[in-house]
Amino acid sequence: MRTLKGILLGAGMASILLSACSTNNGAQMTVSGLKPTNFDSIIGGKKTELITIKNQSGMEVCLTNYGGRVVSLSVPDKSGKPTDVVLGYDNIAQYADTARTPSDYGSSVGRYANRIKNAQIVVEGKTYKLRANDMMNCLHGGGNTGWLNKIYDVKSKNDSSVVFAITAKDGENGFPGTVKATATYTVKSNNTLDIVFQATTDKETVINMTNHSYFNLNGDPSKAGYDQVMYVNADKFTPSDRFYIPTGEIKDVTGTPMDFRKATAIANKYDPSYDQIKNATGYDHNWCLNTFKDGKGNDKTVAASLYSPKTGIFMEVFTNEPGIQVYTGNFQGTGISCKHGIKYPKHVSVCFESQKYPDSPTKFAAKTKGWEISNPYLKPGEKYYSHLAYKFSVKK
Repeated sequence: MRTLKGILLGAGMASILLSACSTNNGAQMTVSGLKPTNFDSIIGGKKTELITIKNQSGMEVCLTNYGGRVVSLSVPDKSGKPTDVVLGYDNIAQYADTARTPSDYGSSVGRYANRIKNAQIVVEGKTYKLRANDMMNCLHGGGNTGWLNKIYDVKSKNDSSVVFAITAKDGENGFPGTVKATATYTVKSNNTLDIVFQATTDKETVINMTNHSYFNLNGDPSKAGYDQVMYVNADKFTPSDRFYIPTGEIKDVTGTPMDFRKATAIANKYDPSYDQIKNATGYDHNWCLNTFKDGKGNDKTVAASLYSPKTGIFMEVFTNEPGIQVYTGNFQGTGISCKHGIKYPKHVSVCFESQKYPDSPTKFAAKTKGWEISNPYLKPGEKYYSHLAYKFSVKK
């Protein structure tokens, strides 16, 4: 989804207490080339850190509790070389500077991922005005004041797993209810990054959590990634208007550039004259997953996949959610130096964000046909559960 276009408006470094990063050259580096001390800081009175989890099969994932973010994800390529396959920064200062280097790289997004039309919701007959941060709409829970820029508590951690926890107060960015949520990241022995989001509330609210990692499996994020081969297990998608808000229609992918039911290079489908691609300058759309049937998601069946013929790295995506947002880095190419000094070009990466359909609070409340399977509401006594997994292997 859109990022690095000023959508996360913040006061920048002057508005936060951010300690200087250590430059201790003796610090041990991660497999992905990160220096952990560059993530040691105090922001808003809370400590940030870099946490590394891994397995014995060559997979290493580095995360920071700033936004509950995946900073790097290294897996072996076809020659056994460790390859970092996600975008991001290599220091906490850039993640925290929401004015000059805004990003949602790798974040645990909440309370509500994706867009809500006109930045308002109706809950129990009452209209709540939310923080508008994407023109007139609310995106990712309010942008720079949403969860992606909050400091999660590290509830627990070990060599292969970390649990991030966050409490959002009633009225935060306009949303009702005090929500307590966790994001659990686990590296499994079969080179899967398994992610579980859970939450409870004391007042009815809406919730839709996801991970926002930007994947480039080619091993060189200095070059565009439209040669990556993509598959999406979906017969239908939800068309959007020029403001990225779904029109309410649920459309068949047949005969359109949205049909990825057979794995193909993204470039082979890309058609800039197609209205949906023209509006978004690429792919930034929700697909209605075939893996979700009869009100339940099958997280054992592949929902989507991505493959790099260059490195042989193959990624499969699994989720219990009804939809997945595929975003192809359409607003990259800003000239900002990112991880290891690389300036990412446009269309360098692909995001797979498991989710309720975009604008579900509006569409569900209006009883829009097809949106009944995408219930975004959470009531007291209920438990929100969302599962997302990225499984890596190699094709030689």
